[in-house]
Amino acid sequence: MDYKKIASQILEKVGGEKNVLSVGHCATRLRFNLKDSSLADTEGLKKLSGVVGVVNKGGQYQVVIGNDVQNVHRALQDLGSFNEDEQSGPTEKKGVINTALDTIAGIFFPIVPALAGAGMIKALLAILSATKVLTAASPTYRFLNFFGDAAFYFLPVLIASSASKKFKTNQFVALSLGAILLHPTFIAMVNTAKADKVALEFLGLNVPLVSYGSSVVPIILIIWFSSYVERFAEKIVPKVLALFAVPMLTLLITAPVALIAIAPLGNYLGMGLGSAIEAIYAVAPWLVPTLVGALTPLMVMTGMHYGLIPIGINSLATTGIDKIAGPGMLVSNIAQGGASLAVAFRAKNPEVKQLASSVGFTAVLGITEPAMYGISLRFKKPLYAAMAGGGLGGLFLGLFGVGRYAQVAPGLLALPSYIGPDGFRPMILAAIGCLIAFAASFAVSFVLGIDEPEETAPAKDTVEFDSSSSLKDDIVYAPIKGDAVELSTVNDSAFAEGIIGKGLAIKPEVGEVYAPIDGTVAALFDTNHAIGIKGNNGSEILIHIGIDTVKLNGRHFTAFVKKDQQVKKGDLLMKFDMKKIAEEGYDMTTPVLITNPSDYAEILSITGKPVTPGDAIIKLAI
Repeated sequence: MDYKKIASQILEKVGGEKNVLSVGHCATRLRFNLKDSSLADTEGLKKLSGVVGVVNKGGQYQVVIGNDVQNVHRALQDLGSFNEDEQSGPTEKKGVINTALDTIAGIFFPIVPALAGAGMIKALLAILSATKVLTAASPTYRFLNFFGDAAFYFLPVLIASSASKKFKTNQFVALSLGAILLHPTFIAMVNTAKADKVALEFLGLNVPLVSYGSSVVPIILIIWFSSYVERFAEKIVPKVLALFAVPMLTLLITAPVALIAIAPLGNYLGMGLGSAIEAIYAVAPWLVPTLVGALTPLMVMTGMHYGLIPIGINSLATTGIDKIAGPGMLVSNIAQGGASLAVAFRAKNPEVKQLASSVGFTAVLGITEPAMYGISLRFKKPLYAAMAGGGLGGLFLGLFGVGRYAQVAPGLLALPSYIGPDGFRPMILAAIGCLIAFAASFAVSFVLGIDEPEETAPAKDTVEFDSSSSLKDDIVYAPIKGDAVELSTVNDSAFAEGIIGKGLAIKPEVGEVYAPIDGTVAALFDTNHAIGIKGNNGSEILIHIGIDTVKLNGRHFTAFVKKDQQVKKGDLLMKFDMKKIAEEGYDMTTPVLITNPSDYAEILSITGKPVTPGDAIIKLAI
């Protein structure tokens, strides 16, 4: 995969650099915060090679890439500065729920790799201990133990770093506030006060005797509060003193309030959440894992699964075991893999078989988005199978009260994290739950099957068109005067290989673009180098003027229409200065593409001859 090229294409289709407030990534997705998500070309993104799917939920615009997401993210960072604090302009308004989900996701997904890595160390240590390879008294055990514990013990510091970005406050002041909760002197003062059974006071006010190692909720509330304190300090402090006075005031005001009120409140909220979960388990221990196992695919689609992560982490911190997020997500991921692998066994289409095999294997290892968007959502029936299998697996784990003892990405490799005080028993039960989920989803998916796409017939070498000037629904007409050439000759693999769409290209003689059909302007990029038309006949047409001309940032292009404007065949859409564009070294070859080729049995193009606006150049066969 050409990461630079796909990153450039994605950036163009999300509305360009000016529309991006920030972009991060998780295991498989680029997660954009956009000023206006309506400017993003979702359908165009879905058609890009290297893009598995697009989700606009949970306050984020998410582009699913798969295992190459980190490389694409790096390439994106090279293309522009996507810093939320440096961007200006109005942002898209989000509802309360979307804002909350966006905040939770923004805080937790950057720190998940650290927790997953530490969790795997704890899982490895559990195996070594259970098999008597190491004992708790050995120095090696003690080293590995604190290697795995560090990320969880200092969790308030990790969360402080992420929360500072979401609440737009100084990151290093936030880190200092997280460190205050865990400072050895504070811990010693609390322990001494507990031992002596005396109160701990600051300026005559009682400081509750609470320890905050591994806590989740307190630091989020503290950083949220500190963001307001910091803005207040910035307003009252003269700019000449701001460098030291603003952080000083932020710390002096926030730290006491945090230790006296906010952190204890957050601690009680976290403990209350844990108690509520335990109460649910006391009444119906099977319910939560069953629902999580069945509904995780839907939660992942909407981004709501990020609401489960802090609940699971909080449960680990307060009770030492997570029976909520981990078990249900584990069997759900395994079920996704089973459903996809059943498709691989049953499908006849070679491309579907290959895709289903690849994403099915990835899913059982814990990365489900490729399976979800490449197979489950595409064919629907595998999604139903995955939900059924995940629900059955979750029911089994719930009935036996299975939980994990470390924060690990839910997949087969996470099974050692279920080794706990009862030894291997919880891990064995978790493995049985995975087997149930896999077998059930595989069987249901295999029985239901899929509605496979028919292979399109090979294009004919030649085709006759009705060149009369009357408008026909199955004809697309030339938008530019020039020589029509095969798409395969275009000096860009995304166009030449038909990844973006099927059609032809025109080497222009005149810098004018006319409507090739009656329809609506579906996409008009800020750079004016490309325009999309949604035909009244259902066709989706992309006219891309030149190769890599997006880099001109709109220079030498003039648009005569607006997005969503109705146009008639022959209406002037765009003018471009061919001479100046060529002088800057750009290839003027202009692809004219049908970007919804799956809607047609054949897309036939006429090439190897000069064309003028109004000439028939593409025939659509249904």
